[in-house]
Amino acid sequence: MAHYRGPESKREQFRRYLEKSGVLDTITSVLVALYEETDKPDNALDFIKLHLGAASPEPADVETLRTELADLQQKCNLLMGENKELRNRLMQYEPSPEERAVE
Repeated sequence: MAHYRGPESKREQFRRYLEKSGVLDTITSVLVALYEETDKPDNALDFIKLHLGAASPEPADVETLRTELADLQQKCNLLMGENKELRNRLMQYEPSPEERAVE
């Protein structure tokens, strides 16, 4: 019994979706890069992940980034506190907008 397909099959719709979104071009370029690689990698899947940007960062890199983030957050908090203190001190010497309007 033949399986009837409408004017456009779901498979064809999906293929066009992948083509429009650039997925086919990206995958093709990564596979071409793997094909043209003179020294083939031991793990082709890792090569593909790396070139697609899906490779996870090294644990040491993650830890370094976490430390840097914590340091920068602490520095930001200190600067925010300093900024608030300086604004308060400045308000002692400058009239408020309401006081300026009265003058």
